[in-house]
Amino acid sequence: MRKYIHIAIIALVLISTKTHAQDFLYDEAYKSIDAMLKGEKPYSFKNAVFEVENAYKQGLLDTTYYSLAIKTIAHLTKSVMQSRTLKDYDYSDRKEVEKYAALYTVMKDSITINFKDGQSKWTAFTYDFNDIWGDDDWSNMFVSKLLDTHKGNCHSLPYLYKILAEEIGAEAHLALAPNHVYIKHRNQKDGWYNTELTSGYFPIDAWIMASGYVHLDGIRNGLYMKALNNKESLALLLVDLAQGFDKRFPENDGSFTLRCVDKALEYYPNYINALLLRLETKKKQLQEYAKSKDKEINEIMDDQDGKVAWIDLNHQVRNIHELGYRQMPKEMYLDWLVTLKEEQEKYTNKKITTFNKQN
Repeated sequence: MRKYIHIAIIALVLISTKTHAQDFLYDEAYKSIDAMLKGEKPYSFKNAVFEVENAYKQGLLDTTYYSLAIKTIAHLTKSVMQSRTLKDYDYSDRKEVEKYAALYTVMKDSITINFKDGQSKWTAFTYDFNDIWGDDDWSNMFVSKLLDTHKGNCHSLPYLYKILAEEIGAEAHLALAPNHVYIKHRNQKDGWYNTELTSGYFPIDAWIMASGYVHLDGIRNGLYMKALNNKESLALLLVDLAQGFDKRFPENDGSFTLRCVDKALEYYPNYINALLLRLETKKKQLQEYAKSKDKEINEIMDDQDGKVAWIDLNHQVRNIHELGYRQMPKEMYLDWLVTLKEEQEKYTNKKITTFNKQN
């Protein structure tokens, strides 16, 4: 009997140690991103992305391998820049625009690579219609998965693009639409323009508005279509970190999630996914509180703490709506993406498409 007790104790210790190690990875990823935000550590979107993914992977992500993969693709991008010229672009920022064009080519085109003893074919990164929300496997949202398979989604594709841009010394801004992330660039000829990596087109803003879920208040308040700076991009990663934590530890008390969300909102106050995750987490906490009182969530108004939490919850809902958020049903998302391909003439920025086609 004593033998079995000892075995049980050892098992509990091992489980506890493993859980603590996983918590540690999330805490370390949070601290690293926080240090970047504060300027206490050099900014690196790539490093931050891989730290977030490694936390979910329980420390098993081979960051050295994936960093080398990034360097290899960056080298290919520079080779494309050297071997091709832009079409009809004669402005002082030509060198910068060449970087954008080369990045787009590497991300969305197949390329024949010549060697002394033969040729190799570079395969473009494409959209993966399988598990686009990461519901079955959260790692389907990861850049590392994209690098392994050359298939990704509107989360991993723009993240990789931004990583590669920074690797070759180019500037790329993440931007948000409902349930979606894309890239914004700026050049002297055309000003701001959009790069859509799921389809490989350059949509005008009207396409984003055509989703039907972009309220003008949402644009004015920076929920959507804003060119995010680097700190705001790191805020996105803090929410990714929190979502991964919730996936890994579904029974958590919400404290780590709120820690990430609050820090994200400190640097991107109207980041809609952070606001929604905070609302969802606070609601779960209130449900647990009501459960501890043997009540339903709508029966706690006679409890002072519960009443305060309920009022705060409703205030958050009202604030999110006033900012311009309108929920886009998941089933409508793919329909909206397809419209860009089906209605190219209507929604594609033809000038940008032309000069990104290289000779």
